[in-house]
Amino acid sequence: MSDRGTERDPSQAAVLQYERHGVWVVVACGSYDLDSIAPLATALDAAARKYRTVVLDASRVVFADSTFLNLLIRTHHATGLRVAAPPLQVRRLLELTGTDTVLDVRATVEEAVSRSGAGSLGPETDDGVRGLAHDVA
Repeated sequence: MSDRGTERDPSQAAVLQYERHGVWVVVACGSYDLDSIAPLATALDAAARKYRTVVLDASRVVFADSTFLNLLIRTHHATGLRVAAPPLQVRRLLELTGTDTVLDVRATVEEAVSRSGAGSLGPETDDGVRGLAHDVA
């Protein structure tokens, strides 16, 4: 029997953070739009100033709009951003906007924090950037 008063609404934005193998991981949970992006933006901005590589664990994102996408692009320009485990809605957002060819998207957090770089979801471009393949299910 659970106490309904203590459960978090899965669409409510929340941010968790930790270090793994010398890489800072930011876990985004919930829905992200103009009204809810501030905590995630603060976490990613701070991480980008301190770490060469930042992993965004997007596996718990239930909704994301252009505000979220803009934050990813800004963070990508500031540091080595890897987006890990994006759910279908986020993958489609990346594909539709073409940012899947710019951002480094990985299937899992473990692949994103690995030093080898194995496990990218897309082909490597001439400049070394990996994108999300369009046929990923």
